[in-house]
Amino acid sequence: MVSDRRRQKNNQLIASSDDTSVAIVEKTKTATGNAAKIHFLENVTADTRAHRGIHPIIALESHQENLGTLVQKALNYLPPSQTANGFKLADGSHRRLPDFISATRGPGMRSNLSVGLETGKALAVAWQVPMVGVHHMQAHLLTPRLVSCLENNSNPDPPAVPPELPFLSILVSGGHSILVQSTRLTEHKILAASEDIAIGEALDKSARDIIPADLLQNAKSTMYGKTLEKFVFPNGEADFADYKPPATRGDELAKRESKWGWYVTTPFANTRTLQFSFSSVSSMVGKIVARRSAEGEISHDERVDLGREVMRVAFEHLASRTIIALEMLRPHSKGKDKIQTLVVSGGVAANRFLMKVLRSFLDVRGFEDIKIVAPPPYLCTDNAAMIGWAGIEMYEAGWKSSLSCRPLRKWSLDPQADDGGILGPGGWVRE
Repeated sequence: MVSDRRRQKNNQLIASSDDTSVAIVEKTKTATGNAAKIHFLENVTADTRAHRGIHPIIALESHQENLGTLVQKALNYLPPSQTANGFKLADGSHRRLPDFISATRGPGMRSNLSVGLETGKALAVAWQVPMVGVHHMQAHLLTPRLVSCLENNSNPDPPAVPPELPFLSILVSGGHSILVQSTRLTEHKILAASEDIAIGEALDKSARDIIPADLLQNAKSTMYGKTLEKFVFPNGEADFADYKPPATRGDELAKRESKWGWYVTTPFANTRTLQFSFSSVSSMVGKIVARRSAEGEISHDERVDLGREVMRVAFEHLASRTIIALEMLRPHSKGKDKIQTLVVSGGVAANRFLMKVLRSFLDVRGFEDIKIVAPPPYLCTDNAAMIGWAGIEMYEAGWKSSLSCRPLRKWSLDPQADDGGILGPGGWVRE
Protein backbone atom coordinates (compact mmCIF):
# COMPACT_ATOMS: atom_id res chain seq x y z
CA MET A 1 0.00 0.00 0.00
CA VAL A 2 1.30 3.46 -0.86
CA SER A 3 1.29 5.49 2.33
CA ASP A 4 0.32 8.82 0.79
CA ARG A 5 -2.54 7.14 -1.12
CA ARG A 6 -1.84 9.03 -4.32
CA ARG A 7 -2.13 5.68 -6.06
CA GLN A 8 -4.87 3.16 -5.41
CA LYS A 9 -5.30 -0.06 -7.32
CA ASN A 10 -7.94 -2.68 -7.00
CA ASN A 11 -8.38 -6.16 -8.40
CA GLN A 12 -12.07 -6.88 -7.91
CA LEU A 13 -14.34 -9.89 -7.97
CA ILE A 14 -18.09 -10.13 -8.01
CA ALA A 15 -20.31 -13.20 -7.95
CA SER A 16 -23.67 -12.29 -6.49
CA SER A 17 -26.21 -13.31 -9.11
CA ASP A 18 -25.74 -14.53 -12.68
CA ASP A 19 -22.81 -12.24 -13.56
CA THR A 20 -19.20 -13.22 -12.88
CA SER A 21 -16.95 -10.21 -13.27
CA VAL A 22 -13.36 -9.19 -12.61
CA ALA A 23 -11.86 -5.72 -12.91
CA ILE A 24 -8.69 -3.83 -12.16
CA VAL A 25 -9.42 -0.25 -11.16
CA GLU A 26 -6.82 2.39 -10.36
CA LYS A 27 -7.37 5.76 -8.77
CA THR A 28 -4.76 8.50 -8.76
CA LYS A 29 -4.69 11.99 -7.32
CA THR A 30 -3.88 14.75 -9.79
CA ALA A 31 -3.34 18.49 -9.55
CA THR A 32 -6.96 19.06 -10.55
CA GLY A 33 -8.62 16.28 -8.56
CA ASN A 34 -8.94 12.52 -8.91
CA ALA A 35 -8.47 10.34 -11.95
CA ALA A 36 -9.56 6.76 -12.41
CA LYS A 37 -8.66 4.12 -14.94
CA ILE A 38 -10.20 0.73 -15.57
CA HIS A 39 -7.27 -1.42 -16.69
CA PHE A 40 -9.43 -4.50 -17.11
CA LEU A 41 -13.13 -5.32 -16.94
CA GLU A 42 -14.77 -8.47 -18.18
CA ASN A 43 -18.06 -10.17 -17.37
CA VAL A 44 -19.42 -13.63 -18.00
CA THR A 45 -23.19 -14.00 -17.66
CA ALA A 46 -24.68 -17.41 -16.98
CA ASP A 47 -26.88 -18.64 -19.80
CA THR A 48 -30.23 -19.18 -18.09
CA ARG A 49 -32.46 -18.44 -21.08
CA ALA A 50 -33.99 -21.91 -20.91
CA HIS A 51 -35.41 -20.93 -17.51
CA ARG A 52 -36.47 -17.44 -18.71
CA GLY A 53 -34.71 -15.88 -15.74
CA ILE A 54 -31.92 -16.37 -13.22
CA HIS A 55 -31.39 -19.96 -12.09
CA PRO A 56 -29.32 -20.04 -8.87
CA ILE A 57 -27.56 -23.36 -9.48
CA ILE A 58 -26.65 -22.60 -13.08
CA ALA A 59 -25.40 -19.17 -11.98
CA LEU A 60 -23.34 -20.76 -9.20
CA GLU A 61 -21.77 -23.25 -11.62
CA SER A 62 -20.97 -20.39 -13.99
CA HIS A 63 -19.14 -18.54 -11.19
CA GLN A 64 -17.16 -21.67 -10.34
CA GLU A 65 -16.27 -22.32 -13.97
CA ASN A 66 -15.32 -18.79 -14.98
CA LEU A 67 -13.97 -16.82 -12.04
CA GLY A 68 -10.52 -18.41 -11.97
CA THR A 69 -10.07 -17.92 -15.71
CA LEU A 70 -11.09 -14.26 -15.46
CA VAL A 71 -8.66 -13.63 -12.59
CA GLN A 72 -5.87 -15.29 -14.58
CA LYS A 73 -6.65 -13.10 -17.57
CA ALA A 74 -6.85 -9.95 -15.43
CA LEU A 75 -3.33 -10.46 -14.05
CA ASN A 76 -1.90 -9.64 -17.46
CA TYR A 77 -3.48 -6.18 -17.23
CA LEU A 78 -1.99 -5.21 -13.88
CA PRO A 79 0.39 -2.27 -14.41
CA PRO A 80 4.07 -3.23 -14.81
CA SER A 81 6.23 -3.06 -11.71
CA GLN A 82 9.49 -1.14 -11.85
CA THR A 83 10.53 -2.24 -8.36
CA ALA A 84 10.84 -5.41 -6.35
CA ASN A 85 7.43 -4.71 -4.80
CA GLY A 86 5.50 -6.86 -7.18
CA PHE A 87 5.25 -10.36 -8.55
CA LYS A 88 6.35 -12.28 -11.60
CA LEU A 89 3.93 -13.77 -14.14
CA ALA A 90 4.58 -16.99 -16.02
CA ASP A 91 5.71 -15.00 -19.06
CA GLY A 92 8.48 -13.42 -16.98
CA SER A 93 6.92 -9.95 -16.73
CA HIS A 94 6.78 -8.15 -13.37
CA ARG A 95 3.46 -6.67 -12.21
CA ARG A 96 2.52 -4.33 -9.39
CA LEU A 97 0.67 -5.88 -6.50
CA PRO A 98 -2.82 -4.48 -5.91
CA ASP A 99 -3.03 -2.33 -2.80
CA PHE A 100 -6.07 -4.33 -1.73
CA ILE A 101 -8.81 -6.63 -3.00
CA SER A 102 -12.52 -5.85 -3.14
CA ALA A 103 -15.21 -8.51 -3.39
CA THR A 104 -18.98 -8.36 -3.21
CA ARG A 105 -20.15 -9.41 0.26
CA GLY A 106 -23.88 -8.91 -0.20
CA PRO A 107 -26.76 -8.72 -0.45
CA GLY A 108 -27.44 -11.73 -2.62
CA MET A 109 -27.45 -15.50 -2.74
CA ARG A 110 -24.87 -16.61 -0.22
CA SER A 111 -23.65 -19.61 -2.20
CA ASN A 112 -22.98 -17.43 -5.23
CA LEU A 113 -21.44 -14.64 -3.16
CA SER A 114 -19.09 -17.14 -1.51
CA VAL A 115 -17.33 -17.91 -4.78
CA GLY A 116 -16.18 -14.31 -5.23
CA LEU A 117 -15.67 -13.55 -1.54
CA GLU A 118 -13.55 -16.62 -0.85
CA THR A 119 -11.49 -16.03 -4.00
CA GLY A 120 -10.94 -12.47 -2.81
CA LYS A 121 -9.77 -13.72 0.58
CA ALA A 122 -7.37 -16.17 -1.09
CA LEU A 123 -5.80 -13.42 -3.18
CA ALA A 124 -5.56 -11.13 -0.16
CA VAL A 125 -3.74 -13.84 1.81
CA ALA A 126 -1.48 -14.83 -1.09
CA TRP A 127 -0.47 -11.23 -1.78
CA GLN A 128 -0.59 -10.14 1.88
CA VAL A 129 -2.84 -7.16 1.14
CA PRO A 130 -6.10 -6.04 2.81
CA MET A 131 -9.56 -6.90 1.55
CA VAL A 132 -12.82 -4.91 1.46
CA GLY A 133 -16.16 -6.72 1.43
CA VAL A 134 -18.42 -4.39 -0.56
CA HIS A 135 -22.15 -3.71 -0.32
CA HIS A 136 -23.52 -4.35 -3.80
CA MET A 137 -26.14 -1.58 -3.69
CA GLN A 138 -23.75 0.99 -2.26
CA ALA A 139 -21.53 0.26 -5.25
CA HIS A 140 -24.36 1.08 -7.66
CA LEU A 141 -24.98 4.37 -5.84
CA LEU A 142 -21.32 5.38 -6.08
CA THR A 143 -20.77 4.39 -9.72
CA PRO A 144 -21.36 7.93 -11.10
CA ARG A 145 -18.48 9.10 -8.90
CA LEU A 146 -16.25 6.58 -10.70
CA VAL A 147 -17.56 7.68 -14.10
CA SER A 148 -16.76 11.33 -13.40
CA CYS A 149 -13.11 10.44 -12.78
CA LEU A 150 -12.59 8.02 -15.65
CA GLU A 151 -9.92 8.71 -18.24
CA ASN A 152 -11.15 8.39 -21.85
CA ASN A 153 -14.72 8.51 -20.58
CA SER A 154 -17.10 6.96 -23.10
CA ASN A 155 -20.16 8.47 -21.45
CA PRO A 156 -21.63 11.04 -23.88
CA ASP A 157 -22.52 13.41 -21.02
CA PRO A 158 -20.15 12.75 -18.11
CA PRO A 159 -20.47 14.88 -14.96
CA ALA A 160 -17.79 17.56 -14.77
CA VAL A 161 -17.13 16.76 -11.11
CA PRO A 162 -18.05 13.76 -8.95
CA PRO A 163 -21.61 14.01 -7.58
CA GLU A 164 -21.15 15.47 -4.12
CA LEU A 165 -23.06 14.15 -1.13
CA PRO A 166 -25.85 14.62 -0.30
CA PHE A 167 -27.69 13.41 -3.36
CA LEU A 168 -30.86 11.50 -4.17
CA SER A 169 -30.54 8.13 -5.87
CA ILE A 170 -32.90 5.95 -7.84
CA LEU A 171 -31.62 2.38 -7.86
CA VAL A 172 -33.53 0.33 -10.40
CA SER A 173 -32.73 -3.20 -11.52
CA GLY A 174 -34.22 -6.66 -11.84
CA GLY A 175 -34.10 -7.11 -8.09
CA HIS A 176 -34.33 -3.59 -6.67
CA SER A 177 -36.45 -0.46 -6.93
CA ILE A 178 -35.46 1.98 -4.22
CA LEU A 179 -35.29 5.73 -3.78
CA VAL A 180 -32.39 6.64 -1.53
CA GLN A 181 -31.25 9.81 0.21
CA SER A 182 -27.46 9.55 0.43
CA THR A 183 -25.87 11.92 2.94
CA ARG A 184 -22.53 10.25 3.67
CA LEU A 185 -20.48 7.38 2.30
CA THR A 186 -22.13 4.88 4.64
CA GLU A 187 -25.40 6.70 5.39
CA HIS A 188 -28.20 6.06 2.94
CA LYS A 189 -31.83 6.48 3.94
CA ILE A 190 -34.43 4.48 2.04
CA LEU A 191 -37.23 6.89 1.16
CA ALA A 192 -39.26 4.51 -1.00
CA ALA A 193 -39.08 0.88 -2.07
CA SER A 194 -41.24 -1.52 -4.02
CA GLU A 195 -43.85 -3.31 -1.94
CA ASP A 196 -43.90 -6.22 -4.39
CA ILE A 197 -41.62 -6.82 -7.38
CA ALA A 198 -38.84 -4.64 -8.77
CA ILE A 199 -39.31 -2.51 -11.86
CA GLY A 200 -36.80 -4.60 -13.80
CA GLU A 201 -38.72 -7.78 -13.05
CA ALA A 202 -41.99 -6.11 -14.10
CA LEU A 203 -40.43 -5.07 -17.41
CA ASP A 204 -38.97 -8.54 -17.95
CA LYS A 205 -42.34 -10.19 -17.28
CA SER A 206 -44.14 -7.74 -19.53
CA ALA A 207 -41.57 -8.29 -22.26
CA ARG A 208 -42.15 -12.05 -22.21
CA ASP A 209 -45.83 -11.39 -22.94
CA ILE A 210 -45.39 -8.58 -25.46
CA ILE A 211 -42.43 -9.61 -27.61
CA PRO A 212 -43.26 -12.14 -30.36
CA ALA A 213 -42.10 -15.66 -29.50
CA ASP A 214 -39.55 -15.90 -32.31
CA LEU A 215 -37.82 -12.68 -31.23
CA LEU A 216 -37.90 -13.75 -27.60
CA GLN A 217 -36.22 -17.06 -28.41
CA ASN A 218 -33.42 -15.23 -30.22
CA ALA A 219 -32.72 -12.92 -27.27
CA LYS A 220 -29.10 -13.22 -26.21
CA SER A 221 -29.84 -12.99 -22.48
CA THR A 222 -32.66 -13.03 -19.95
CA MET A 223 -32.55 -9.22 -19.70
CA TYR A 224 -35.87 -9.11 -21.53
CA GLY A 225 -36.56 -5.53 -20.48
CA LYS A 226 -33.59 -4.43 -22.59
CA THR A 227 -34.93 -6.49 -25.49
CA LEU A 228 -38.32 -4.81 -25.03
CA GLU A 229 -36.73 -1.36 -25.24
CA LYS A 230 -35.13 -2.21 -28.57
CA PHE A 231 -38.39 -3.73 -29.82
CA VAL A 232 -40.59 -0.72 -29.05
CA PHE A 233 -38.00 2.01 -29.72
CA PRO A 234 -36.08 0.69 -32.74
CA ASN A 235 -34.97 4.22 -33.68
CA GLY A 236 -33.81 5.07 -30.17
CA GLU A 237 -34.52 8.52 -28.76
CA ALA A 238 -36.20 9.66 -31.96
CA ASP A 239 -39.14 7.38 -31.12
CA PHE A 240 -39.94 9.25 -27.89
CA ALA A 241 -38.71 12.75 -28.72
CA ASP A 242 -42.28 14.09 -28.51
CA TYR A 243 -42.94 12.71 -25.01
CA LYS A 244 -44.77 15.16 -22.75
CA PRO A 245 -45.00 14.48 -18.99
CA PRO A 246 -48.14 15.08 -16.93
CA ALA A 247 -47.72 18.68 -15.80
CA THR A 248 -49.50 18.18 -12.45
CA ARG A 249 -50.37 15.43 -10.02
CA GLY A 250 -53.95 15.71 -11.21
CA ASP A 251 -52.89 14.95 -14.77
CA GLU A 252 -51.46 11.64 -13.59
CA LEU A 253 -54.97 10.44 -12.75
CA ALA A 254 -56.21 10.60 -16.34
CA LYS A 255 -57.01 7.21 -17.83
CA ARG A 256 -55.28 6.81 -21.20
CA GLU A 257 -57.19 4.26 -23.21
CA SER A 258 -55.44 3.11 -26.36
CA LYS A 259 -57.00 2.81 -29.79
CA TRP A 260 -56.94 -0.95 -29.18
CA GLY A 261 -59.34 -0.63 -26.27
CA TRP A 262 -57.02 -1.34 -23.35
CA TYR A 263 -55.25 0.84 -20.78
CA VAL A 264 -52.60 0.34 -18.09
CA THR A 265 -53.32 1.93 -14.72
CA THR A 266 -50.58 3.90 -12.98
CA PRO A 267 -49.94 2.50 -9.47
CA PHE A 268 -50.77 4.81 -6.53
CA ALA A 269 -51.82 7.58 -8.95
CA ASN A 270 -54.33 9.02 -6.46
CA THR A 271 -52.06 8.96 -3.40
CA ARG A 272 -48.82 10.57 -2.24
CA THR A 273 -47.59 7.36 -0.66
CA LEU A 274 -43.81 7.11 -0.85
CA GLN A 275 -43.83 3.56 -2.10
CA PHE A 276 -43.42 1.76 -5.39
CA SER A 277 -45.55 -1.04 -6.79
CA PHE A 278 -44.97 -2.69 -10.14
CA SER A 279 -46.67 -6.09 -9.95
CA SER A 280 -50.00 -4.67 -11.14
CA VAL A 281 -48.33 -3.38 -14.31
CA SER A 282 -46.99 -6.75 -15.45
CA SER A 283 -50.11 -8.63 -14.35
CA MET A 284 -52.30 -6.18 -16.30
CA VAL A 285 -50.15 -6.73 -19.38
CA GLY A 286 -50.58 -10.49 -19.02
CA LYS A 287 -54.36 -10.09 -18.91
CA ILE A 288 -54.41 -7.73 -21.90
CA VAL A 289 -52.29 -10.08 -24.01
CA ALA A 290 -54.37 -13.11 -23.00
CA ARG A 291 -57.64 -11.35 -23.88
CA ARG A 292 -56.39 -9.90 -27.14
CA SER A 293 -54.84 -13.24 -28.18
CA ALA A 294 -58.17 -14.96 -27.62
CA GLU A 295 -59.76 -12.43 -29.97
CA GLY A 296 -57.19 -13.04 -32.70
CA GLU A 297 -53.53 -12.48 -33.52
CA ILE A 298 -52.03 -9.36 -31.94
CA SER A 299 -50.46 -7.11 -34.53
CA HIS A 300 -46.90 -5.85 -34.40
CA ASP A 301 -48.12 -2.26 -34.00
CA GLU A 302 -50.31 -3.16 -31.03
CA ARG A 303 -47.44 -4.98 -29.34
CA VAL A 304 -45.23 -1.92 -29.81
CA ASP A 305 -47.93 0.37 -28.40
CA LEU A 306 -48.40 -1.90 -25.38
CA GLY A 307 -44.67 -2.06 -24.72
CA ARG A 308 -44.36 1.72 -24.88
CA GLU A 309 -47.33 2.16 -22.57
CA VAL A 310 -45.88 -0.28 -20.02
CA MET A 311 -42.64 1.69 -19.92
CA ARG A 312 -44.44 5.02 -19.74
CA VAL A 313 -46.58 3.91 -16.79
CA ALA A 314 -43.69 2.26 -14.91
CA PHE A 315 -41.32 5.18 -15.44
CA GLU A 316 -43.89 7.86 -14.63
CA HIS A 317 -44.71 6.00 -11.40
CA LEU A 318 -41.00 6.09 -10.55
CA ALA A 319 -40.72 9.76 -11.48
CA SER A 320 -43.88 10.73 -9.59
CA ARG A 321 -42.62 9.25 -6.30
CA THR A 322 -39.27 10.97 -6.86
CA ILE A 323 -40.97 14.36 -7.23
CA ILE A 324 -42.99 13.73 -4.05
CA ALA A 325 -39.76 12.92 -2.17
CA LEU A 326 -38.05 16.06 -3.47
CA GLU A 327 -41.02 18.17 -2.41
CA MET A 328 -40.85 16.68 1.09
CA LEU A 329 -37.12 17.27 1.32
CA ARG A 330 -37.11 20.79 -0.16
CA PRO A 331 -37.70 22.66 3.15
CA HIS A 332 -34.66 20.88 4.62
CA SER A 333 -32.52 21.06 1.48
CA LYS A 334 -30.53 24.25 1.96
CA GLY A 335 -26.90 25.26 1.97
CA LYS A 336 -24.54 22.31 2.22
CA ASP A 337 -27.54 20.00 2.68
CA LYS A 338 -29.15 21.04 -0.61
CA ILE A 339 -29.79 18.18 -2.98
CA GLN A 340 -28.46 19.16 -6.39
CA THR A 341 -28.09 15.76 -8.04
CA LEU A 342 -30.31 12.82 -8.86
CA VAL A 343 -28.20 9.69 -9.36
CA VAL A 344 -29.79 6.92 -11.41
CA SER A 345 -28.10 3.53 -11.37
CA GLY A 346 -28.79 -0.17 -11.78
CA GLY A 347 -29.55 -2.12 -14.94
CA VAL A 348 -32.75 -0.23 -15.81
CA ALA A 349 -30.82 3.06 -15.71
CA ALA A 350 -29.46 2.15 -19.16
CA ASN A 351 -32.98 2.73 -20.58
CA ARG A 352 -32.91 6.05 -22.43
CA PHE A 353 -36.67 6.52 -22.24
CA LEU A 354 -36.41 6.39 -18.44
CA MET A 355 -33.90 9.24 -18.58
CA LYS A 356 -36.28 11.22 -20.81
CA VAL A 357 -39.19 10.72 -18.39
CA LEU A 358 -37.17 11.69 -15.31
CA ARG A 359 -35.69 14.81 -16.91
CA SER A 360 -39.11 15.87 -18.20
CA PHE A 361 -40.73 15.43 -14.78
CA LEU A 362 -38.03 17.44 -13.03
CA ASP A 363 -38.30 20.26 -15.55
CA VAL A 364 -42.09 20.55 -15.50
CA ARG A 365 -42.48 20.17 -11.72
CA GLY A 366 -40.07 22.91 -10.64
CA PHE A 367 -36.83 20.95 -10.19
CA GLU A 368 -35.08 21.94 -13.40
CA ASP A 369 -31.97 22.89 -11.40
CA ILE A 370 -31.37 19.28 -10.32
CA LYS A 371 -28.86 17.40 -12.46
CA ILE A 372 -29.39 13.79 -13.45
CA VAL A 373 -26.27 11.66 -13.40
CA ALA A 374 -26.22 8.08 -14.68
CA PRO A 375 -23.37 5.74 -15.67
CA PRO A 376 -22.91 4.63 -19.27
CA PRO A 377 -24.77 1.38 -20.03
CA TYR A 378 -21.79 -0.93 -19.48
CA LEU A 379 -21.45 0.35 -15.92
CA CYS A 380 -25.19 0.38 -15.14
CA THR A 381 -25.55 -3.37 -14.92
CA ASP A 382 -23.69 -5.48 -12.36
CA ASN A 383 -19.97 -5.22 -12.95
CA ALA A 384 -16.70 -5.53 -11.08
CA ALA A 385 -15.52 -1.96 -11.73
CA MET A 386 -18.29 -0.49 -9.56
CA ILE A 387 -17.38 -2.87 -6.72
CA GLY A 388 -13.75 -1.89 -7.12
CA TRP A 389 -14.59 1.81 -6.89
CA ALA A 390 -16.81 1.34 -3.82
CA GLY A 391 -13.94 -0.58 -2.24
CA ILE A 392 -11.58 2.32 -2.96
CA GLU A 393 -13.94 4.82 -1.33
CA MET A 394 -14.37 2.61 1.75
CA TYR A 395 -10.64 1.92 1.94
CA GLU A 396 -9.79 5.61 1.73
CA ALA A 397 -12.28 6.22 4.54
CA GLY A 398 -10.28 3.80 6.68
CA TRP A 399 -12.38 0.64 6.37
CA LYS A 400 -11.32 -2.88 5.47
CA SER A 401 -12.76 -6.32 6.13
CA SER A 402 -11.43 -9.10 8.30
CA LEU A 403 -10.76 -12.45 6.66
CA SER A 404 -13.51 -13.92 8.84
CA CYS A 405 -16.27 -11.93 7.10
CA ARG A 406 -19.07 -14.00 5.59
CA PRO A 407 -21.45 -13.32 2.70
CA LEU A 408 -24.75 -11.68 3.60
CA ARG A 409 -28.05 -12.65 2.00
CA LYS A 410 -29.77 -9.53 3.38
CA TRP A 411 -27.91 -6.32 4.07
CA SER A 412 -29.55 -2.92 4.44
CA LEU A 413 -28.12 0.37 3.27
CA ASP A 414 -29.81 2.37 6.02
CA PRO A 415 -27.95 2.74 9.36
CA GLN A 416 -31.38 3.02 11.04
CA ALA A 417 -32.33 -0.47 9.88
CA ASP A 418 -32.33 -3.42 12.29
CA ASP A 419 -29.01 -4.73 10.93
CA GLY A 420 -27.30 -1.32 11.24
CA GLY A 421 -26.84 -0.70 7.53
CA ILE A 422 -23.52 -0.89 5.73
CA LEU A 423 -21.38 -0.81 8.88
CA GLY A 424 -23.79 -2.93 10.94
CA PRO A 425 -22.59 -6.49 10.27
CA GLY A 426 -19.45 -7.79 11.93
CA GLY A 427 -16.24 -8.15 10.00
CA TRP A 428 -15.28 -4.49 9.57
CA VAL A 429 -11.86 -3.30 10.70
CA ARG A 430 -11.15 0.42 11.08
CA GLU A 431 -7.63 1.66 10.44
